[in-house]
Amino acid sequence: METLEKVSLAVKALEQGKGILRLAPTWVPRSFCVPGRRIKLHPDDYYVLGGERGGIDERWLSSTTPAKNGPLTGENEGLSAVVFNDGGKEEKFLLRDAIDELKGEVIGDRLWNEYGSWPMYSKFFDNMGPLPHHVHHNDEHAKLIGQLGKPEAYYFPPQLNNHGGDFPYTFFGITPGTPKERIRECLENFSKGDNKITNYSQAYRLEPGTGWDVPPGLLHAPGSMCTYEPQKASDVFAMYQSLVNEAIIPEQLLWNGTPADRIGDYDQLLEVLDWELNLDPNMMDNRFMAPTPVRPLEEMEAEGYIENWVCYKSDAFSAKELTILPGATVTIKDSAAYGLIMMQGHGKMGVWNIETPALIRYGQLTNDEFFVSEKAAMAGIKIANASTTDPIVMLKHFGPGNPDLVL
Repeated sequence: METLEKVSLAVKALEQGKGILRLAPTWVPRSFCVPGRRIKLHPDDYYVLGGERGGIDERWLSSTTPAKNGPLTGENEGLSAVVFNDGGKEEKFLLRDAIDELKGEVIGDRLWNEYGSWPMYSKFFDNMGPLPHHVHHNDEHAKLIGQLGKPEAYYFPPQLNNHGGDFPYTFFGITPGTPKERIRECLENFSKGDNKITNYSQAYRLEPGTGWDVPPGLLHAPGSMCTYEPQKASDVFAMYQSLVNEAIIPEQLLWNGTPADRIGDYDQLLEVLDWELNLDPNMMDNRFMAPTPVRPLEEMEAEGYIENWVCYKSDAFSAKELTILPGATVTIKDSAAYGLIMMQGHGKMGVWNIETPALIRYGQLTNDEFFVSEKAAMAGIKIANASTTDPIVMLKHFGPGNPDLVL
């Protein structure tokens, strides 16, 4: 009976939104992080879940992936909820359930037939300080612990980066010429205080309005800018730096993602690293992403909009930034389903009012996040900017194999 009700709600919601689902904000705390306070949550609510859970420094977007936050993790933490107005009463149910029930009607048959789920999600990551040098496993290594590998990417939205935090620089990889023995020595010294692994890495200054591609196997220590982070639907990682921002990293996180029979084996930790990728002498050229127009700029501006690819080097996902110029009404077509989050402005999108809140209370609903079905995306989404002065800006995150991604 419960399943039938979910089918009914999902069908009604998709019909009500004409192929566009409205989503509720999904807030995620991290016990080991200090919030950067740039994701529009009310100042009183960053620690609303209690000191033990830590501060809220992430908002997950279009997520069907549960957060892995230890034994205190809340029910459905990290999972996006669809908001449906049923006869004046607002109902909520999981986006994951809607996709499980309606399959290709939401994400398209191409993705459903290959993955049987929505295979990515995005998030805002908002930390005051840097994170430790760490790595995400590839599919081969992640499979050993029953998980998927995890490519990810970064984009630094100007609207959320009025300040850069304590350390707006990210370390990527290992300095060319570094022998494996040096990195192994750092890993063996993990429990002895500062293992100094970033002595053998290079930091790059982060610029709002740009991004980086982070394939599996690449060591990276994310800096303190507020980051829009599309990624594969996985939560596999291992921390290789023992001290960051004067905070000790528990040794168990070094072995996170290691098969039980190889815990304590430092060779295994080195095997997880893609050595060629880490020692790339052209890291900036190969991993940095500047915005790239989807069409000639003059053509788009003449039609009232500007759209750029902002994450485009991974085959596991892609992302665009869409700007609707003041007073303009446009119809935008895409060849794949996507989630979106409003960054600036207000207006109308299909049947929905869209707006960018300045401040959000924990538990408050908003009109800034949506999921667009493949069918609706291909038919075209009509967007009208209600302001004569303020552009509408939104970020759009797509799954793997986006047919439009031809650069």
